[in-house]
Amino acid sequence: MFLLVRDRLASTMLQAHTERMASEASFAALCGASPVEASSGKTQRRRLNRGGDRQANAALYRIVLTRLRWDPHTRTYLDRRISDGKSRREAIRCLKRYVARELYPLLQAASASTDPAATTA
Repeated sequence: MFLLVRDRLASTMLQAHTERMASEASFAALCGASPVEASSGKTQRRRLNRGGDRQANAALYRIVLTRLRWDPHTRTYLDRRISDGKSRREAIRCLKRYVARELYPLLQAASASTDPAATTA
């Protein structure tokens, strides 16, 4: 069951316009997982980018929720962020960015292996 969910999420992420991914940061922005400054006055905070591909953002969110349920390292990371003073929502934003950072090289390798122009060179 877990592998089926993971494969579906991976296929959703692969369909997220891989030709538009020039860098890891642009991939995160495309998925709506890049931080946007939302500070005012003395308050320093960031929020998630509301733009980007909603399906890719939802896939990142599901990956984070699955990791929170099954991975003790992810739960430890969430607890540490909350103890640092972040809300649960902000901690999940950080986790989504972290997952996007991990997925980018995997998606680049997958898109390079399926790109017909790369195989005929």
